[in-house]
Amino acid sequence: MDKQELNKENGIQSNQDDRKNIKTEQDHSEKPNSALFNAILIGFFGGLLFSAIGQFTYYFNFSELGPKIIVPSWVSENISKGWVSALVSFLIIGVISIIVALVYYVTLRKVNTIFAGVGFGVAIWAVVFFAINPFLDKMDKVGKMETNTLITTFCLYLLYGAFIGYSISYDEYERNFYSKKQQNQNKDQSS
Repeated sequence: MDKQELNKENGIQSNQDDRKNIKTEQDHSEKPNSALFNAILIGFFGGLLFSAIGQFTYYFNFSELGPKIIVPSWVSENISKGWVSALVSFLIIGVISIIVALVYYVTLRKVNTIFAGVGFGVAIWAVVFFAINPFLDKMDKVGKMETNTLITTFCLYLLYGAFIGYSISYDEYERNFYSKKQQNQNKDQSS
């Protein structure tokens, strides 16, 4: 009796059999989400997370602006002052954040540094406070805002940009890394 037969008889499998089983399990595993779908998820949950943090800063008077400024002024006052408007504003910001994340995905996803995300966040802050500001009825002009509000919102947008940017760039880096690794394994197996 040779060693393999003795091992099989005693219930011990060889390393080669283990590798084959692992490989077949990996082949049958679920396919990962597409990079675009991940960018959409990152955008939506980033919007929810940072609008919740924005609500926190508003509640504790770090900022005079909360997420509710996004709720249109034509909505009745009873709804716009309650918790329903907070939830609606979180969802609206989540959807807008999907668009922001897709812009980052298209333009900067291959830049694998946190500074690209930070710069992106600063750019978003500038767009919101200087370009979109006139269209938001509940938002004062930048010159009339308190310093605490400006600093808090600037930092919040900076962190938001870093979150969106680094998450999308990291996802892109991992996909490229594992794709190259798989290609190298396929080359080695074909050789």
